[in-house]
Amino acid sequence: MELIPAIDLKGGRVVRLFQGDFSAETRYEVTPAELYGRYVEAGARRLHVVDLDGARDGAAENRAIVRQLAGFGSLRVQCGGGLRSLVAVEALLAAGVERAVIGSVAVTDPGAVRDWFGSLGSDRLVLALDVRIDAHGEPQVTTHGWTESSGLSLWDAVAGFVPSGLTHVLCTDVARDGALAGPNLDLYREAVARFPGIAWQASGGVRDAQDLHALDRVGVAAAVSGKALIEGRIQPEELVPFLPAA
Repeated sequence: MELIPAIDLKGGRVVRLFQGDFSAETRYEVTPAELYGRYVEAGARRLHVVDLDGARDGAAENRAIVRQLAGFGSLRVQCGGGLRSLVAVEALLAAGVERAVIGSVAVTDPGAVRDWFGSLGSDRLVLALDVRIDAHGEPQVTTHGWTESSGLSLWDAVAGFVPSGLTHVLCTDVARDGALAGPNLDLYREAVARFPGIAWQASGGVRDAQDLHALDRVGVAAAVSGKALIEGRIQPEELVPFLPAA
């Protein structure tokens, strides 16, 4: 399993949200470029960048920072947040981003996104499905920066894209995101069992090296972590097994 460090951008700054709540943010004094350098030094191969302003309201004020990070060239960048048209996706890929992370529009306009898989290729796109677990234990997909419920289960959402060649799925349990409560292992275990041909990326709740080992045993392809890494909660030597260039 590969560890992919995450940088969340809001108003040009590095932040982390608590359970997807835009009013409950933690700001960090480190700049995006400095954090990028820290992850290069640690031995990461990829970087996950989230444009929170874009995810919430489509604003593109963080795009210049995304282009800067992609242009550094040491890390392969996957980026999402507010990508709601093919033009926006193509512009991001042209700026040097390896993979565009597609969120809300995959639920609101799945037909268009299936066409994107055909024109761009499945390896250039990551389907980002953020979920909240309902009263029946079912993962329900949320949209628009985690603020709206789609009424669609994670399993139905994924199944709809499998015929299009879906390869990469980033799944976030919003209740775990930024909470340092541990990842939802049951969710990812079921995801891998239902769709073993998909390279699952687990996001939300990673707090220590034990969580990384547990996710590895579940069988996900990658774990995405932000807060635990920014705050230095995992020792560098504990990260080595999960960082390809370490």
